[in-house]
Amino acid sequence: MRTPSKLVTRLMALAAALAFSATAIAQEWAPNRPMKILVPYTAGAGADITARLVAGHLATALGQPVIVDNKGGGGGIIGTDAGAKSPPDGYTLVWGSDVAFTINPLLQAVPYDPIKDFEPVSLFVNLPMVLVVNPQKVAANNVKELIALVKAKPGFYSIASAGNGSSHHFAAEFLRFKAGVDILHVPYRGAAQGLNDVLGGQADMMFISPASVLQHLKTGKVKALGMSTSRRLPNLPDVPTLAEAGVPGYDVGIWMGMLYQANVPKAAITRVNAELSKILEMPEVKARILDLGYTSGGGTPDVLAKRIASDTAMYRKLIQDAKIKID
Repeated sequence: MRTPSKLVTRLMALAAALAFSATAIAQEWAPNRPMKILVPYTAGAGADITARLVAGHLATALGQPVIVDNKGGGGGIIGTDAGAKSPPDGYTLVWGSDVAFTINPLLQAVPYDPIKDFEPVSLFVNLPMVLVVNPQKVAANNVKELIALVKAKPGFYSIASAGNGSSHHFAAEFLRFKAGVDILHVPYRGAAQGLNDVLGGQADMMFISPASVLQHLKTGKVKALGMSTSRRLPNLPDVPTLAEAGVPGYDVGIWMGMLYQANVPKAAITRVNAELSKILEMPEVKARILDLGYTSGGGTPDVLAKRIASDTAMYRKLIQDAKIKID
C-alpha cells in the first residue's frame, strides 16, 4: 500500500486544522440572555411565518429563547429601521426581504441604508411567484396566448398586486416591460385582497405566492400560466417558467433572510450563520419550506450580500426603463 507523501500529509493536516478552526469560531459566540428576531411585517404574514419557523430551532441551538417581534408598517420600513437602530450586540436579528432592502430604497427616501447599516447573515429562502388568471375572464391557456390577448386590447386587462412598490407590483411591471404589453395595474392593500378580487372576477390576473393559490388551482378557480423565477417549483412541476413560456430573460423572485446591524461582533454572524445552515438541512424544515411554496437558500453571508446587490441593480434598471413611480 502506497503511503501518502509528506506534502499530502501536511495538506491533510492543514485542512483538518482549518475545519476545526471554523467550528471553534462558530462556537465562540454564545448568547447569555434571550434574543429576538425583528420582523417588519404583521403577524401571520409570510415573513412572520418563516421567522417563527426559524426561531424555535435557533433557540434550541443557541440555548436561549428567541422571540419574534413584529413591527409592521410602511411596507417594512418602520421595522427595518428599528432593526438598524438596535444595539449591535448580537441579540437583535432583522428578518429582511427584497421589498425593504432592494425596492423601497430605490422608490422613496428610507431612514436606513440597506448596505451600510446592516451585516448580512444568511439567505434563508427564495420565493417564486406564480402568474395566475381568472379562467372566466381570461381565455388563455399559456403565456403566449395571454400576451396575444393583451396586445389585442391594450389597457383592457387588469393585474392586481399587493400594493405599489410590492414584489407583486414589480413582477407585473417586469412582465409589461419584457413582453411589451399594456396591462392595467390595480394595487391593493395586501396580496389577500388582490387575490380575492381575481377569484371574484373584479381583476383578471395576479402574481402571487404559490402556497396562496394551490387549493384554488385544484378547484379550477384560477389557472397558473407561469412561474416568475428561472426554475420550476417542485410542487408545481407542470407550470413552466415565464422565460420558458415566451418571455425571455424574465426572472423575478422574493427572498427572505437574516441580517444584523452594522458593527455587530463577527463571531455572532459566524455562529448564527452556522446554526441557520444546520436548520435548513432539517427534514421537517425542508418539508415546511416546500409546503409554503418556497425554495431553500443557505450559504455564507456573502450569498445574501450578492443577492441584495444583484436585485438592486435589476430593479434600478427596471425603474429607469419602465419609468416606475409610486404615489
